[in-house]
Amino acid sequence: MAVDPVELRPMPDRIRVILMLNGFGLLALAVLSGWLYMFVLLQDVVLWPVVPSTGVSPPGDERAWRAAHLQAQMEGLLLIAVASCGPFIRLRMTTQKVVMWSAIVTAWMFAVPFLIHAWVGTRGLAFGGGPFMPGVVNDVVYVLGWPPVIAVHLLLGLCALGLWNGLKTLR
Repeated sequence: MAVDPVELRPMPDRIRVILMLNGFGLLALAVLSGWLYMFVLLQDVVLWPVVPSTGVSPPGDERAWRAAHLQAQMEGLLLIAVASCGPFIRLRMTTQKVVMWSAIVTAWMFAVPFLIHAWVGTRGLAFGGGPFMPGVVNDVVYVLGWPPVIAVHLLLGLCALGLWNGLKTLR
């Protein structure tokens, strides 16, 4: 059954703005995790002369905090990129909402676990910990990792379809 080209609309501005706001929220989270990353590198919460040495360092290792910092940046930029492509993504309105929610679920539910893992010292790559540290936090975050795994495939497929539909309108 062919889709009526009239039903295919570019991404509405409201959805684009929601994606952009979430993207900038993730970039703010990247800034916060960047501060924690710096304090882990310094092994002290210190911003002399404003904040003298506290002798306190956030838990976790340098690799985990770098990963958390970069993951939040990448996910924020993903949302901004999808929103920027919005005028060329032509889908039905209900499908545009699926794109929006799958993008938001993908971005936040991939970024936030990196912060949790950096703070707690887990990886969440396998239920029970696999070769890494086991624990309840690891297992909960592992299970919570499945919705964004599904959402990212949905997001990429629908964006590709929407862009293909958009290309056909440019002839």
